[in-house]
Amino acid sequence: VANLIIFHILFVLFVWTYWKSIFSLLVQPGKKYHMSYADKERYENEERPEVQRQILAEIARKLPVYTRTGNGACAVRILTSTLLLFSRVNNCIGFSNYKFFLLFLAYSLLYCLYIAATVFKYFIKYWT
Repeated sequence: VANLIIFHILFVLFVWTYWKSIFSLLVQPGKKYHMSYADKERYENEERPEVQRQILAEIARKLPVYTRTGNGACAVRILTSTLLLFSRVNNCIGFSNYKFFLLFLAYSLLYCLYIAATVFKYFIKYWT
């Protein structure tokens, strides 16, 4: 009985976060986080990936993001990867549902590990 309760709790969390990450309304970040037209043109016209990363790093340094450490290098890496994520994933997983996507990954891992742990005994018994 305890196994069924744990299974269903993990299943409900798994399905809920899947639903929230897939069917959340897309929300764009505020205008202060958008690239200017000149920066966007400069980024799109550049063909070399390393120069594109450098352009994104310059843009990220100008954004109004404050860190606890005062070091902007971590914020630049995060914002650069986030800007790349928005452009490459077409905002399927983006600003509004990123948290639910990470929760979905965590609950799916727990769900799979729980199922593997409960079935392992029977798997070994079948093959011996």
